Amino acid sequence: MRFDSGRVCLDLVATLAPHEGLPDGDELRLWLAGAGLVPDRTPLARVGPDWAAAFRSLRCDVETLVRAELDAAAPSPATARALARVNALAAGPPPGLCAVRDQEGHLVRELCGGVECGALLAAVARDAVELLTDPGDLALLRACEGDGCTRVYLDTSRGHRRRWCSSELCGNRERVARHRRRVLAAGSV
Repeated sequence: MRFDSGRVCLDLVATLAPHEGLPDGDELRLWLAGAGLVPDRTPLARVGPDWAAAFRSLRCDVETLVRAELDAAAPSPATARALARVNALAAGPPPGLCAVRDQEGHLVRELCGGVECGALLAAVARDAVELLTDPGDLALLRACEGDGCTRVYLDTSRGHRRRWCSSELCGNRERVARHRRRVLAAGSV
């Protein structure tokens, strides 16, 4: 389920493709831990369908804004509404981190005051605001060129010529398709 796009807000957007990755609280728990929004071993008992719905809503707004940036689209009422919702969430307090000793006496990270949906949403929304207002990161924002892939990512490759979200998946599919085309073209000559 984990896709490393270079930003946690883009990782959230990636949970939509190729299928709904956040259908319920169980999948959201996995994503929150995998994305690093909560430290390892954080109890997430209160995460439920309402949390999943809130994260799906934020995902939709972030995707609307990111696609508008990629397309260099003029502001629209839809992007204005999405931006207002992301800004409202980003204004909330993020989760607090504390250092505590584990059973072996080592310092480990924990969330102070428990896990709150609004605080986790604020962390992702704040990441989206940082992405959308950072000209350097915006210059690295790319959409995968893979056939049928809708993922977006930051191109941090040397030379900034990355074409696919994953060379192993979309890149390999493209190379296989290109090979098939060459074989078919050679066979028809």
